[in-house]
Amino acid sequence: MTVTLITGANKGIGFETARQLLELGHVVYVGARDVERGEKAAAELGARFVQLDVTDDASVNSALATIGSAAGRLDVLVHNAGVLGDGDIDGPKALRVFDTNAVGIVRVTEAALPLLRKSSNPTVVTVSSSAGSFWAVNNPERVESQLPLALYSASKAAATMLTIQYAKSQPGIKFNALEPGPTATDMTAAFGIGRSPEDSARVVVRLATLGADGPTGTFQDENGDLAW
Repeated sequence: MTVTLITGANKGIGFETARQLLELGHVVYVGARDVERGEKAAAELGARFVQLDVTDDASVNSALATIGSAAGRLDVLVHNAGVLGDGDIDGPKALRVFDTNAVGIVRVTEAALPLLRKSSNPTVVTVSSSAGSFWAVNNPERVESQLPLALYSASKAAATMLTIQYAKSQPGIKFNALEPGPTATDMTAAFGIGRSPEDSARVVVRLATLGADGPTGTFQDENGDLAW
């Protein structure tokens, strides 16, 4: 029995990742900020629900305590919660985007580490973005170079770096970040690009189901290691 927590899992890539991991036999906790939406998604999937707002320490600690009481450990953590922060930029918006996309990773990881250390194959996956890759945003052949997403790109660069640094500081736990591929979700609807969340979730699932000898400290897409 593999115990998995996915943040922001009530829709999009997180929802599809939960569905696919459930099919593989995982016990999946759907983490969602909104109780009504989270409970509805969990019921539809046949998963478990925990209220989890990655920007709120009390919410994060309560969610991990619930999992700890029920399962005693955590085998897989998927950092999926995120916001786009497009449009006009100001300080409050910047704080909100970084709080969700980067600081939230720290909150949830720190709360989860004691449970991850009790797993025989602890794995952490960060759904990052090549929009945060210096290589991609400076490559005119890549769509990322045309996206006006300063806050999203900068916060995802931070998310990837946090993941790599956790891999260095926690050698007993696999930490990998990924670019799931351009995906048609509520968040990207304005850009009119992307494939189905189901397709992109397969990239997440691949890294969430690594064996004990799998890689750590990488940034990947579906084709392997990605420059950033």
